[in-house]
Amino acid sequence: MTFNSLAQLFSRLFYGWRMVGAVSVIRILGGGLHGYGFTVFFLPVSQDLGLTRAQTSLAFSLARAEGAIEAPIVGYLVDRFGPKPIIVASVMLTGIGYMLLSWANSYWSFLVIYVGIVSLAFTAGFVQSPMVVANSWFIRHRARAMTVVSAAVPVGGAVISPLLAMAVTAWGWRWAAFLAGCLFLIIGTPLGFKLKRSPESMGLLPDGDAPPPSPDASDAVRKRTSDIGDTSDVSARDAMKTFVYWVITVSMAARVAAHSTVIVHFVPLLVWKGLTQEQAAWFLGSYAFLNLFTHVVLGWVADRMNKPRLMSICLLIPAVSVLLLLSSDSMWALWIFTLFFSALDASFPVSWATVGDFFGRKYFGTIRGTMSFFYMWGGAIGPVIAGAVYDRSESYASVIWGLIVLLIAAAFLVSLLVQPWSNKMFAAHGQPTG
Repeated sequence: MTFNSLAQLFSRLFYGWRMVGAVSVIRILGGGLHGYGFTVFFLPVSQDLGLTRAQTSLAFSLARAEGAIEAPIVGYLVDRFGPKPIIVASVMLTGIGYMLLSWANSYWSFLVIYVGIVSLAFTAGFVQSPMVVANSWFIRHRARAMTVVSAAVPVGGAVISPLLAMAVTAWGWRWAAFLAGCLFLIIGTPLGFKLKRSPESMGLLPDGDAPPPSPDASDAVRKRTSDIGDTSDVSARDAMKTFVYWVITVSMAARVAAHSTVIVHFVPLLVWKGLTQEQAAWFLGSYAFLNLFTHVVLGWVADRMNKPRLMSICLLIPAVSVLLLLSSDSMWALWIFTLFFSALDASFPVSWATVGDFFGRKYFGTIRGTMSFFYMWGGAIGPVIAGAVYDRSESYASVIWGLIVLLIAAAFLVSLLVQPWSNKMFAAHGQPTG
């Protein structure tokens, strides 16, 4: 295929997929250098600054707590001004923050830079805004688009995190952090400037449908959007009055607590199981690669079946995986854990697609932000408790039992949405979805 053929193919590609591609590359950087990168930095930073695991975990947990507080504000700003200015500013601040982080020489300076600059920016630009982009440009293919955006994080973990681990081993964590900051600025910032707010802002329709030949394009677009089923633009205030909102939020709190605990302690956890730091870092890269595979599978399935039912399954499978991790020290058990636990992360875009199905597109950023205010506290508390438990007992066994309880509880809550979601889809499309 010639370059001209590729250019023509790209020119015919729905602009929404270009937007999803742009935010996905930004998320690849964020996933590899920050999301998965934190666990790569975990032990080197702890050893260099003389910290306990609870202290190091606290940095991540404070970042989550900060993210919970800022999320409703960020959601409102994204709905009000669009994702572009938020993402551009966030990418630049994250890059500068990592460059400054390389100079941290005490626990307090590390906390101030990591929490006050890096995480403040990261939550806004890499966590909240990209999903708004996917939800704004798609309706019928909402889960697929969100899965692509979400899958970018494990791509970064699979491709970039092992290289980051090599950089930490060869040059130390400080030079690795400085390099991470440069990559954010050089690659992420130009992509942020290419973002467009919504298909309507360009005279297009969600999902790439052909714009109607009408003199009043805006009215025609609104009518067509209603025709394809996105009729329920619910405000954040009204959404918070519903049973669905709180079931999703509480289940997300349990899910995020389990996921954050494992990701932050992934390398230390596998070192506890007998691996070296380097071996554990490569398992982390393998987890990210398998996570990508799981994202692809779920993204294809999610638009074709009952989403809450799929989420319930994706919560029970990781519960089995951590139980296996507790009961065996063999390599095959570690590999099965690595594969099965990836279902938890891969189900996050399915959750957000479900939120979009219930509440629509117009206020999605604000609704996501208010949900984040509540559920991200699970991610803030979980890693610190895990670190404190390990510091006291030198074992993760009690932590693992806690994870199992959280995952089973989340699966039960999500299962309560199976029938309400089916009823919603029946009302929107005129036929049951199941």
